[in-house]
Amino acid sequence: MELRQLRSLVALEESGFNVTAAAQRLHLVQSAVSQHLTRLEDELGTELFMRQGKRLTGLTEAGRQVLYYARKTLADCDNILAIGREHVEEATGTLRIATTHTQAVYVLPPLIREFRQRYPQVKLEIQQGTPEQLVEMALHDQVDFSVCTEAVKEIPGITAVTCYRWNRSLIAPLGHPALTAKPFSLGEICDYPLITYVFGFSGASQFRNSFARLGLEPDVVLSAVDTDVIKTYVREGLGLGLIASLAYSDTHDADLGRRDLSGLFPWELTRVVYKSDKYLRKYEEVFIDLLQTRIADDGKYVEGS
Repeated sequence: MELRQLRSLVALEESGFNVTAAAQRLHLVQSAVSQHLTRLEDELGTELFMRQGKRLTGLTEAGRQVLYYARKTLADCDNILAIGREHVEEATGTLRIATTHTQAVYVLPPLIREFRQRYPQVKLEIQQGTPEQLVEMALHDQVDFSVCTEAVKEIPGITAVTCYRWNRSLIAPLGHPALTAKPFSLGEICDYPLITYVFGFSGASQFRNSFARLGLEPDVVLSAVDTDVIKTYVREGLGLGLIASLAYSDTHDADLGRRDLSGLFPWELTRVVYKSDKYLRKYEEVFIDLLQTRIADDGKYVEGS
């Protein structure tokens, strides 16, 4: 049994059992991947794949068990290599991060700038996804860690490190009465058409629960995963925006007014998640430390904190 066979198995599953896509992911020809998979089955003496004709459609029970240990074996090999690099090339490597659009655009840029000043030889890769995808990418070691803005349930094999908390703001065109109305409650918010995040993004579940506890139903006329899309339609007059406060920019959003809603909604936590058995290199620990010490409760970067 060879590591390349295990890599082909993992790539196949992550490619939806498309051998061509798995080969592209591994930068191999299709025939090489097919050969790896066939040899792996032959060596183990049991069928790992469900088939429809010549097409692979899924894993057998044995295949699922082998996949679990294949991932673990490859992760352990990566840890061994990381330990070696840490002692030979401490300040070089590639840091793979997964996060949401809001974090990537509004939170990480100044932090990444500081990180690059400290580690100019470390390359960065940033991937985006849904909260569920972010956890899956970390769990399957497709990234070094994920920055999650949603509540992370206790998941076996995952370590979650709390970095900072955040809340929401209402945004509207300058002069809109909702920006200054007093008193202002969740009930008053329900009087207006709203634009906010799709369920599953940036605390959307907590958002809906806050209204539901009071028997209220907000008039959400448009949902989006991208904060910039929300702002666009607020500017078009479609409704008021409810966004993560950290996604408001005093510079770029000067045409929109902002009202802090932290007194109406519970605080959310941003966490870094990674595989519990992952060996963290020094520069990975530094990046997490920057998230914990350089980002304030409003999601803003704090110089030299």
